Amino acid sequence: MIVPSPYADLLSVMDARAHSVSVLGSDTRYWEYGDQASPTTVVMVHGFRGDHHGLEAVVAQLQGLRVLAPDLPGFGESAPFPAAGHTIESYAAWLTEFLRLAAVPGRVVVLGHSFGSIIVAAAAAAPGGLPADDLVLVNPIAAPALAGPRGNLTRLAVFYYWLGATLPERLGFALLRNRIIVRVMSITMAKTRSRARRRWIHDQHDRYFSAFADRTVVLQAFTASVSHDVSEYADTIPTRTLLIAAEKDDITPVAAQVTLRAQFADARLHVIPGVGHLIHYEVPEAAAAQLRRFLEAGES
Repeated sequence: MIVPSPYADLLSVMDARAHSVSVLGSDTRYWEYGDQASPTTVVMVHGFRGDHHGLEAVVAQLQGLRVLAPDLPGFGESAPFPAAGHTIESYAAWLTEFLRLAAVPGRVVVLGHSFGSIIVAAAAAAPGGLPADDLVLVNPIAAPALAGPRGNLTRLAVFYYWLGATLPERLGFALLRNRIIVRVMSITMAKTRSRARRRWIHDQHDRYFSAFADRTVVLQAFTASVSHDVSEYADTIPTRTLLIAAEKDDITPVAAQVTLRAQFADARLHVIPGVGHLIHYEVPEAAAAQLRRFLEAGES
């Protein structure tokens, strides 16, 4: 049974409009929300294995702004790269080209969650950088995932994806989309004590966490996600940046987030207490509030 979104009414006001654009050979699907005349546009990059739906709870809090939320190539409704590997470098080049093709007017804010934070950072650090005025990284991967609080679980995930890629295709695909494994992942990451909120989070993962094109895409993207982190790029990023971190993040501890902030030329860090790696599901209101404060501070 589908669990209704607690943000459905707010999202209906945002008036989502679907578009398609060819970016580096990928037929990329993206959704436009909010006020087309807004002087500020927020471009959102979702995390590993998800799609744009994962950030809609944050979108719902941004009335008055324009938001663009693409599905990463190979995930959701976006086609994979036809030739390039699904690496951080490929995704960073795709993001830069997406922004160029979207020809976003006015102030541009690029937000990345988790795996998306690495993609945004890599794009911002590349020669020429991103055509963005501000960056917002939610649950940023501040240090190697294998060194995180649950490094052993990450190592288990490495084996899981390797096995899914090496088994016969039918068995491997079934393993990678196994609902029990997806549920265990969801239960592990969710920190909220609200039963209603947990049911909704689990339903979101059930519905959208296995919307990847094929085994090659998900293995390549997973390898990219555990082989890189934001700290590789931070010291070459001049763009004003907000880091929204979580006290109980199983992937990156707060101490690593503090170290990461110091690497940026211009960054501030806000740590949300009592939440883990699912800020975008558990406390989207708090994330959006910090984003708005950050934008307002940049206007002064």
